[in-house]
Amino acid sequence: MAIRVLITDDHKVVRRGLRGFLELDPGLEVVGEASNGEEAVKLAQRLEPDVVLMDLLMPVMDGIEATRKIRRELPQVEVVALTSVLEDASVAGAIRAGAIGYLLKTTDADELCEAIKAAAAGQVRLAPEAAARLMHEVRAPESPEALTERETEVLELIARGKTNKQIARELFIGEATVKSHVHSILSKLNVSSRTQAALYAGRIGLVTTEEISEESR
Repeated sequence: MAIRVLITDDHKVVRRGLRGFLELDPGLEVVGEASNGEEAVKLAQRLEPDVVLMDLLMPVMDGIEATRKIRRELPQVEVVALTSVLEDASVAGAIRAGAIGYLLKTTDADELCEAIKAAAAGQVRLAPEAAARLMHEVRAPESPEALTERETEVLELIARGKTNKQIARELFIGEATVKSHVHSILSKLNVSSRTQAALYAGRIGLVTTEEISEESR
């Protein structure tokens, strides 16, 4: 079954361009387009896509607030931030709001398609240029509750871009057990997404910045 995608960008020519090459991939289906964050939230509620491609700088409601609302109301819908502004602090805001990935608009078509598929599978995807910056921008918890040895193993694999199914296979445990560990990790670290957890893993030296951006590719 094709992955259902909602495109959000305030520029019509960008939306048309994205739709044009995403629809060339038989594994993807563009189910709608939104010109601002408010429209994105309404369409996400109505269409329930698998992944929302989210521009960050838009009128009416920006991508950060839209991401926060979508992730709060539709936790099964993943959001990938797609922006042309690497330096903008709103990038970190999008990750804190719950976006699973962050890509630049200079990303080529094949990489973007793969990133959408990865996001739908629950894999962290960060542009290499952004990983180091995000690691500094996204605050780590000051005194997180200690993770167990197994939770630390799961966290490392999350940071390397593995899906729950891949983690289960690698650690020889059930997928339901992995989900339980992931829930516990997010709770203990007081973060709202796998991406924030991955960045935390980078900050404490569990993985390198390069591994966060490269291993998931």
